[in-house]
Amino acid sequence: MVRKRIASLLASGTEILHALGLGDSVVAVSHECDYPEEARDTPRVTFARVDAEASSGAIDAEVQQRVRSGEPLYEIDVQRLAELRPDLIVTQSQCDVCAVSLDEVRRAVEEVEGLWHTRIVSLNPTTLNAVFEDILRVGDAAGVPGRAAEYVAALRRRVEAVRSETAKLSLADRPRVACIEWIEPLMLAANWVPELIEIAGGRCDLTKTGVHSTFCQWEELVAYDPEVITISPCGFDLPRTLVESKTLAADPHWGKLSAVRTGRVFAVDGNAYFNRSGPRLVDSLELLAQLVHPGRFPAGASQVGVWANLTAHDASQG
Repeated sequence: MVRKRIASLLASGTEILHALGLGDSVVAVSHECDYPEEARDTPRVTFARVDAEASSGAIDAEVQQRVRSGEPLYEIDVQRLAELRPDLIVTQSQCDVCAVSLDEVRRAVEEVEGLWHTRIVSLNPTTLNAVFEDILRVGDAAGVPGRAAEYVAALRRRVEAVRSETAKLSLADRPRVACIEWIEPLMLAANWVPELIEIAGGRCDLTKTGVHSTFCQWEELVAYDPEVITISPCGFDLPRTLVESKTLAADPHWGKLSAVRTGRVFAVDGNAYFNRSGPRLVDSLELLAQLVHPGRFPAGASQVGVWANLTAHDASQG
């Protein structure tokens, strides 16, 4: 089999390709591709126009301003991409705020002669099963369908191991859970996250599986009164999440929440977990199950350093 040359223009696509043993075939990645470690050495062919180091509120304001004025959030180094001669480009059509848009990729392939032969595979999952189907699609496009099928089967077994443990729980044993995906303005995670919460043994009544994440009013969150809260802003690692979480703690509504009063608020590396539509969503499920039901799911070694109890952290900083 002739090895394909593959460009991955989103972080989850890069994770999928490496998980399928195709790391040596990846000739280009996006500016956000940081996992696994060897992906960091691959040529980068996209860049952001938004200041990703700003606060969550400032990032949102800049994004909204650029969207209103029609300015791009991300751009492709088309010349560099063409020089790398990919046979396959893995991209996305799920969220234009998160990565380069499918339209931009199509335009590059159509306008640059060196890319005319390149096949595009666009991912747009909103459920856990759709993520697994995307892995199969990438495996098929890259010429390793059997390897992809075996990998997805292994991921599904891990999901079912969690589900079989929580299926016996009554509604009363399932705590109300809220996963905060953005801090300012307040946004609750949807897409596959409500599904992860349900499988992990919690309740998620404010958002629905299969739809995009939505903004949430503080009054709505207080009325729901979550018993467990995770904070995992999209694109923020754990140290940055801990800093940004101070904005939440400063809001007068914060102390009214049961999760806050009982010390069950957890900051999570949102750059790696919950938000990326790749294989580590299964890791996210296992982590969530441990946070929601620590007695049933002891912490694994892979979870060290990816989350922190916000109450404990604040106490240690006091």
